[in-house]
Amino acid sequence: MKTIVIGSDHAGFALKETLKKFLAETWRVIDVGTYSEESVDYPDYAEKVGEAILARKAPRGILICGSGVGASVAANKMKGIRAGLCHDGYSAHQGVEHDDMNVLVLGSRVIGTALAHDLVLSFLAAKFTREKRHLRRLAKVAAMEAHFNQTPRNQKL
Repeated sequence: MKTIVIGSDHAGFALKETLKKFLAETWRVIDVGTYSEESVDYPDYAEKVGEAILARKAPRGILICGSGVGASVAANKMKGIRAGLCHDGYSAHQGVEHDDMNVLVLGSRVIGTALAHDLVLSFLAAKFTREKRHLRRLAKVAAMEAHFNQTPRNQKL
């Protein structure tokens, strides 16, 4: 049985629970939280999903927040995580095939349950093509990641 990691903030909790049940027959699902609709911070769950993937507990993950935007931004801060916010089936499979996307991000306040099921199935069925052009582009992304993670930043929020 294949393994998938799933996490959400409070806004994505209900959809996460629905997707866990949907996947449970064919996937081993690692749920990294949250475990209620009590307000939490999405970066904490983006980190937990990313850590599980980087620790090789699962090859891919699903991350859910209200819009999907914040969770996507947070997950993509982790070296080796390639998270994509998807609202259509083409993006869900093409993100894997061309960009080796390993985290599908969903906005629970943007899409419904039926579409979420379709997106998850497209994401999980897709395979990275390893075509030369895609490998070249991913190498450039990795170089950017290495460069910008080593350059000091003096930004104040």
